[in-house]
Amino acid sequence: MAPAAALFLCFWSASCYRKGKPKESDFMYHADENRYSAVPVRHAGKSGLMLPAISLGLWRHFGSTDALAARREVILAAFDRGVFHFDVANHYGDGDFGSSESLLGQILSRDLKLYRDELVISTKVGYEIHPGPYGTGTSRKAVLQGIDDSLQRLQLDYVDLFYAHRFDDTVDVAETVRALDDVVRQGKALYIGVSNYDTPQAKRAIRMFQDLGTPFVVDQMSYNMFNRSVETSGLLDVLRDAGAGLVAYGPLSEGLLSDRYLGGIPETFKIHPTNQGTFAAGRAAVVTKLNALNDLAQGRGQTLAQMALAWLLRDPVVTSVIIGTTSVAHLEDNLKACAHLDFTADELAQIDAIIK
Repeated sequence: MAPAAALFLCFWSASCYRKGKPKESDFMYHADENRYSAVPVRHAGKSGLMLPAISLGLWRHFGSTDALAARREVILAAFDRGVFHFDVANHYGDGDFGSSESLLGQILSRDLKLYRDELVISTKVGYEIHPGPYGTGTSRKAVLQGIDDSLQRLQLDYVDLFYAHRFDDTVDVAETVRALDDVVRQGKALYIGVSNYDTPQAKRAIRMFQDLGTPFVVDQMSYNMFNRSVETSGLLDVLRDAGAGLVAYGPLSEGLLSDRYLGGIPETFKIHPTNQGTFAAGRAAVVTKLNALNDLAQGRGQTLAQMALAWLLRDPVVTSVIIGTTSVAHLEDNLKACAHLDFTADELAQIDAIIK
């Protein structure tokens, strides 16, 4: 073939590829045909957004310093098992801000492009992404340039769910809400969420979203057996009344709610800032609780981690629980929680008595 003809063919093929849907033959990865058989799907409140009961978060160890092939294996293994929601943020990347989005973008463009219509991709804006006053916060400028930059890194035309990652007390909440509403109206996100908005903050934002007709669907908050602030503050009730859901992050409290620390918690263990109250009575008291919870989990035929995940899903207002793992084995173990989500009244009472 003449060079000019080859160049024309290459250009034509690339152009058609961009304009049309990719073909299955274009990809080496093919998703498991039974991928929707094990993990249940839940609506976010009364909205049409549906998420798997357990989602995969890319907060830690999915950045530029991590091997792409290893992270690709975990992400594709998750999708093969019914986890079609991948949660990221422009701030993620273990210090190299944006690199988690870039890593996911490579996999979305190469392996998961064929399955884009099945996926829910969520990202966030609000924490530091670059130097200067607009590299952090949720001003209109930060939000609108943030979504554009995230889409570029993710190699997407839109995300399914876009969050304000934190409440910014330097900006009128009305400005943030209006900017998020405009992101949807521009076709760059399908649904809107907030993250780390406490009950009064969420109430104010939700009221404004409702007035604008914004498709607000979830508040993403830290929630686990040792951190029940979303219950005690009334946030779950606020979301329920608004027809929205809660997405729980930190469900195992950095791995604390597992069999890893039944023999003791080292002083080097780092707790998330949202869970500082966990050690209020000392680490020994927490170890005692962990062992009691583990005994109960074994009686249910589960590991402690599996029971901790299932416990969060006992309330339908909890749309999804975000796990973070770089191990396919740990992923598979966590997903087994979905096999036993029911609790008896006695089991719930025992858990309450243990963790109080």
